[in-house]
Amino acid sequence: MSIKAYQQTARRTENPREVEYRLFAQVTAQLVDAQKTGKEDLRKLMEALDYNRRVWSAMSMDCASPDNALPAQLRASIISLSIFINKHTSAIMREGEDIQDLIDINRLIMQGLNGE
Repeated sequence: MSIKAYQQTARRTENPREVEYRLFAQVTAQLVDAQKTGKEDLRKLMEALDYNRRVWSAMSMDCASPDNALPAQLRASIISLSIFINKHTSAIMREGEDIQDLIDINRLIMQGLNGE
């Protein structure tokens, strides 16, 4: 079986939680990698931060949708986290704040998605 066929099959068999987990794993890996090089590779850092911010923005927009089936309190919490992520990302870019908080939040979300 070709890699492309395998990837298509995997996408069809993953449930939404698994897809979200995989997405958070990807973005968190980029944040960790960017943390290692820090400002030595500013482009890598900015790309990882932007990717993370876009993921959280999409989650927030999804939670704001009236069609979202999650409980209202959970949706509100995700939206609040998204606002924090956005503000903290700006602080990292402007003021050199630590990226570790973003990594920790993503890992906590991954644990929740994984049922831990």
